[in-house]
Amino acid sequence: MVTTGSGLSRWDRVQGALPYLLVLLPALFALLREWRLEVLVLALFAVAWHWLMVTSHPGWITRPVVLIAYFVVLLAVVGALVRIDTVFTVTGLGAFVQCFALLPGWWAYGGVAVTVGVLIAARPQLGRTPVELLGSFVVGVLAASTVGLIIKTISDQNDQRKVMIAELRETSAKLVALADENANLQAQLLTRAREAGVLEERQRMAREIHDTIAQGLTAILTQLEAIGDVPPSARPRLDTVQATARESLTEARRSVQALRPAPLQHEAELGTVLADLAANWSRNSGVPASVSITGDPRPLHAEVETSLLRVAQEALANVAKHASAGRVGLTLSYMDDVVALDVRDDGSGFMPEVTDGEGFGLIAMRQRITRLAGNFELESAPGQGTGISATVPAIPAGPEPGL
Repeated sequence: MVTTGSGLSRWDRVQGALPYLLVLLPALFALLREWRLEVLVLALFAVAWHWLMVTSHPGWITRPVVLIAYFVVLLAVVGALVRIDTVFTVTGLGAFVQCFALLPGWWAYGGVAVTVGVLIAARPQLGRTPVELLGSFVVGVLAASTVGLIIKTISDQNDQRKVMIAELRETSAKLVALADENANLQAQLLTRAREAGVLEERQRMAREIHDTIAQGLTAILTQLEAIGDVPPSARPRLDTVQATARESLTEARRSVQALRPAPLQHEAELGTVLADLAANWSRNSGVPASVSITGDPRPLHAEVETSLLRVAQEALANVAKHASAGRVGLTLSYMDDVVALDVRDDGSGFMPEVTDGEGFGLIAMRQRITRLAGNFELESAPGQGTGISATVPAIPAGPEPGL
């Protein structure tokens, strides 16, 4: 059943307009043939009565008393019109439609029988016998019941289609919601798979560095330390080789530690991890390093904490290599939407704007932070130390995979 933009089907519109048309059209023909005021008054009253009782107040007609009053008045008016002009016999069709639309079950057929009786009684008999009147009544009831049954069937099918359409819309809405949920779940699975792949690749690289470079440097140092007396002229070169090998071994181990940050994997707070890192770095470098925390510490996403830890490790490594600093300060600031890490030293500093590009360490730090939609800033000047500031979104820690 085709529906209109207002949600009503064509049948709904036809069914609603039919009672008015079956009154107004016969009235128009009757008035064109002979002007009579009573025809106009009764026709307008019938239209107004139906509009008041059915169209404008559909809740009234659900009460039995009101329903009976509606049909009594309607049939009285129809009977008066038929008595005046037999063209109003077609108005009875509208009454038949209302019987099947408003009366429940078998009461509809009773209403049809009463309507047929009113129509036959209102028509001039012109000497017709009782048998003929009875035959007209039976034929009229059967014909009207057949038409009414067809109308009732169409109306029921229309109602069923409405229910089916409503169910289909509800099902469609549920399917759309389910598709959105599946898309979100798929995105989460892809994110977790990517994170798992990144972690696995880091662990693989850590194993490779440990099993190849670190082991090779350890073997070189072992061989160098096993060398006995050497000529005095060769001692400086041997000491240089040993120092370079030790420094390279330290860097390899630091790379392994950076790829596999064990403290973060054991659910330690980032501030605690930074404090341990600074303490170990101070013991190895001999430069005091302090850590201060502001704001309300809270667990963050593993990628956020790992990135800030890498920045701290790289920054301290650069201080040890290049800064000749007397002290270093690390500040971890928790704010509403972001978390910031500042690393500042009082070392020799440099001029970033005239430096021939950034070192690999600075590039790696900047890439880590910008990958998280964060901000990375570097401040330095000759003789005034260096400051590094990394700010990233404070993404809260999510559930562990598999939970």
